[in-house]
Amino acid sequence: MSNAMYDHSIPVFVKMLGNLSAILDKAAKHCEAKKIDPNALLGARLFPDMFPLTRQVQIATDQAKGGAARLAGIEVPKYEDTEKTFDDLKARIAKTIAFVNGINPEQLANSAGRDISLPLGPNTVTFKGEWYAKHFVLANLHFHVTTAYDILRHNGVELGKRDYIGSIG
Repeated sequence: MSNAMYDHSIPVFVKMLGNLSAILDKAAKHCEAKKIDPNALLGARLFPDMFPLTRQVQIATDQAKGGAARLAGIEVPKYEDTEKTFDDLKARIAKTIAFVNGINPEQLANSAGRDISLPLGPNTVTFKGEWYAKHFVLANLHFHVTTAYDILRHNGVELGKRDYIGSIG
């Protein structure tokens, strides 16, 4: 039997993070080939008031692990946000994928109607699980993966739509 909450969240989290990891591989190879200091890309931003690449990746992983944990009704793992290299970021992504893959469909079976509360700024907001997954977690995950992609593409890394979407089928 299909579990829509699981099917529309966990595999999407895993796929997008896997695509992000592959994009970071291309960025690291670009730096090596062009003799660019990787810190130039890791600290790059689209605009001064936006987060740099490293923070975009951290937030993307936070969305996936937080979303999976909250939907499953378990504690959200805490990461320290100390990544400084492409390898560090890839390790964080791999750790997040392993955590998310550890969530089983039964844990999300009744999550659509579950109340999920989280602090946003000075307030705590409560969502129903389905709304939270569809309109908060997925939107934020895609935003931060897209922004990471855009930062790298803007800085000359040869990326295309296929890198963002990943394998089809």
